[in-house]
Amino acid sequence: MVQKLIKKEELKCPVCGGTEFVYNEKTAELICTKCGYVMEEVPYLGKEYRTINNEDVERRSRTGSAIKFSNMASSLSTEIGRVESGEEDYSLTRKLKKWQQRSTSSYERNLKLAQQELKRISSFLQLPKQVEETALKLYLEAVEKGLIRGRSVENVVASCVYIACRIHDVARTIDEIIKASNIHKKELGRTYKHLLQALKIKITPIEVTEYVHRFSSLLNLPPEVITTSVEIVEKAKEADITAGRGPAGVAAAAIYLACVKHGIQKTQKDIAEVAGITEVTIRNRYKEMLEKLKLKDIEAKLNSVEEW
Repeated sequence: MVQKLIKKEELKCPVCGGTEFVYNEKTAELICTKCGYVMEEVPYLGKEYRTINNEDVERRSRTGSAIKFSNMASSLSTEIGRVESGEEDYSLTRKLKKWQQRSTSSYERNLKLAQQELKRISSFLQLPKQVEETALKLYLEAVEKGLIRGRSVENVVASCVYIACRIHDVARTIDEIIKASNIHKKELGRTYKHLLQALKIKITPIEVTEYVHRFSSLLNLPPEVITTSVEIVEKAKEADITAGRGPAGVAAAAIYLACVKHGIQKTQKDIAEVAGITEVTIRNRYKEMLEKLKLKDIEAKLNSVEEW
């Protein structure tokens, strides 16, 4: 029989007033050490798993599944399903559905709409689950602090997604967020800055190499081009060329120069469309790199061929 001594100040024996008890894990009994009285209402002190030895006791812990904001939001309420006309209890079901819609709080309706929009954007941008979780957590904080008043749900959700991407170093440009959410750039920018200030979030720039890998994957470039692009980016960092420059533009310019070096026919237009920037930005960035990094071999190849 497995027993352990438990001292609980908040729990007292009704016979002698003692606070020390012996808990029998096998019978789930709590027994007073002074008078031997068996407590009728015993707080659960056991585990949901079997233990074979002391090592199992130390290794295992009494825990449940991880808390997820997406699960919490989706479990706020259930919804009465649709019943086709002519089926049994059609009239009653219709009335119940109507009253359910009236009784649902604005908070639940808002959160349900936000979760649907978040899943749509996340699917469109192919975002990892942790980004989706963080975005929903940020949205809940914004709702609690009253930051969504006067702003559309779509606008706030898109801003939360962009912030979550920046937090997790997931390379997604603001133009990609705009394309996925269909929100005006100025409106999204204002909401994004407002949430950063109100929620006191500090955002660090995403590594340029993250954009290099993403754009290279979308362009189906070979490994040697990716390696050369990363090398150019690292040299640009050492020469302090990347400071104050958009990471997407720097990555796109490095990819273009790497393509020229290895003879891969990718035009500035092809790379600009994937990066969500203009061809002028790519030209400005790669000219700076050629000048300051002294990339003579690439410059020679660039001068010897016309723009593809």
